Amino acid sequence: MTKLKVSYTCTECGAMSPKWSGQCSDCEAWNSLTEVAMATTKSALLNQNSRFKGYAGVEEIAVVGLASIPTSLEIRVSSGLTELDRVLGGGLVSGSAILIGGDPGIGKSTILLQTLSNLSQHCQALYITGEESLQQVKLRAERLGVAEMQLQLLAETQVERILEIAAKVKPQIMVVDSIQTIYTELLQSAPGSVGQVRESAAQLVRYAKQTGTALFLVGHVTKEGTLAGPRVLEHMVDTVLYFEGDPDSRFRVIRAVKNRFGAVNELGIFAMTDRGLKEVNNPSAIFLSRYNEPVAGSVVMVTWEGSRPMLIEVQALVDESHLANPRRVTVGLEQNRLALALAVLHRHCGVVTYNQDVFVNIVGGVRVTETAADLAMLLAVVSSLKNRALPHDLIVFGEVGLAGEIRPVQSGQERLKEAAKHGFKRAIVPFGNAPKSPIDGMEVLPIKRLSDALLHV
Repeated sequence: MTKLKVSYTCTECGAMSPKWSGQCSDCEAWNSLTEVAMATTKSALLNQNSRFKGYAGVEEIAVVGLASIPTSLEIRVSSGLTELDRVLGGGLVSGSAILIGGDPGIGKSTILLQTLSNLSQHCQALYITGEESLQQVKLRAERLGVAEMQLQLLAETQVERILEIAAKVKPQIMVVDSIQTIYTELLQSAPGSVGQVRESAAQLVRYAKQTGTALFLVGHVTKEGTLAGPRVLEHMVDTVLYFEGDPDSRFRVIRAVKNRFGAVNELGIFAMTDRGLKEVNNPSAIFLSRYNEPVAGSVVMVTWEGSRPMLIEVQALVDESHLANPRRVTVGLEQNRLALALAVLHRHCGVVTYNQDVFVNIVGGVRVTETAADLAMLLAVVSSLKNRALPHDLIVFGEVGLAGEIRPVQSGQERLKEAAKHGFKRAIVPFGNAPKSPIDGMEVLPIKRLSDALLHV
């Protein structure tokens, strides 16, 4: 008979304690002890103590050569949503565990209900809800127009009962919404605590790996935008997706930050409608606001997200500051990157902004993390400072170095082709990204220094 034992582990130093206390006795960290479940049996203790003593009951572990391991082709199942398949790396893989997080009301449950409805036509699908009642899920399904699909629902929060029912139903696709509401009877803490989330997720992921079930776990996010719960939760799963979007905008973005079966930093674009989330086939068009005439402080750049280019508009506003410390505010860009770029602009081009408030915004609520936005950001700042509009058909991208040089970025040829497809006639690009052959209908201006780029403003 297995004896269940509860212990407490320090998240800072890993020390174990038989009971909870406010401070760890080893590293003296406060509120760092979390509850963990330990299963001990007499045979397990014998095996543990005799592992290196030649005990006959210990099963020997065979060493296998890498070349002798058989490989099989991954079979991917389409989710029915092309943008979601792109983020997943081409589709769902059997036995994969996917963690999707986002703000409340962003559309996590909606897109998973749509996905399961598509998959339920040819797969056994199970939707487990721990936050809503079955009637609430049915009402959402009716609003989305998928209420007649062969989708099985379960309202349960105890992980042991969930796994027991799943073993009978044998689903190929399973959704748990959300992992913060699931608890295990092995622990005494409340659902949502670090120990409960970690142990419940571990049991669900273990079941998915053993049975080949594709598992979706819905996770909450903190006010900083990161997934709530222990960091080890992201290490347990195969794929981590973030659902992003401006609450005031109808567009939603799914970003992959971890994927063992595909590329990371892939981006999926959706539009929220009264019939659920719809795919956006041409994402570049939604992030470009076309004006009747050029506007100062606005420039279009081509960012590279995952495996495709995307056109976005960078806006800057420079205004006289009446504060001792002028403000540097960015939306969709890293704020420290703006401060660094402004220092390069002053040092190598003589453009003064230390007495100006500088605001930079990425239109559409997109978050740009690559350094290719440096040149576009600085040209927009100088355009706003001089109140001089850039050409309407100009495209810009490039990384700005600390010495004032313009560094090349990846996939420059593909970026230029994407811009030419949308009607842009001129491009300011790094010298290293100059195309080897001319692009029809586009004049490319390769530059080496930031001062050369300012000559066109």
